[in-house]
Amino acid sequence: MTGVPRPLERVTLTGTFAQLEPLEPAHVDDLVNAADADRGTFAHTWVPASRSAMAEYVDTLLGLQAEGEALPFAQRRLDTGEVVGCTRFMEIRWWRGRATPDEVEIGGTWLAAAAQRTPINTEAKLLLLSYAFDTLGVWRVALCTDAANVRSRTAIERIGATFEGVLRHHRVRYNSDPVEPRDSAMYSVTDTEWADVRVGLEHRLAN
Repeated sequence: MTGVPRPLERVTLTGTFAQLEPLEPAHVDDLVNAADADRGTFAHTWVPASRSAMAEYVDTLLGLQAEGEALPFAQRRLDTGEVVGCTRFMEIRWWRGRATPDEVEIGGTWLAAAAQRTPINTEAKLLLLSYAFDTLGVWRVALCTDAANVRSRTAIERIGATFEGVLRHHRVRYNSDPVEPRDSAMYSVTDTEWADVRVGLEHRLAN
């Protein structure tokens, strides 16, 4: 049985270091400030640089949310209150005709340079995975990145996700001119692995 895509409930997920809140047009200016402080780590990621481009980016993600194709969040660091990036559920799959999906992908993630290498990314992944498995009841959470993005792949592996292989010419490579395909490194966490992955993430945050 295949379910019909539908918008997921907009929720705020709050931890100790990070809060993920439903993306809104009101976040645009803060996101521009976060993106423009240092763009050196955005080579593989779509992070708009101008206000008009960021407004279009937010509108696009909200359109996908309305169609049931994504659930986007603004990432806020709780120690300063600053908005420091975005993340989202995407590639949402319904197989059993339930009210909630059976698989989601965590993707479209970026953080301001000052928020990188802090507990924010680890806790954001813990919040997203907890919501996906414990509230939505998914079977599988996918994580996918450009196979050439060593930094992203290392971060995904530290989460405890399992490497599944490389899909060749899987998506469009960000910022390529002319447009060219990218190879995607595919990772996942399943519901049977979630308990161990959770322990690992909680241990990292505590140490």
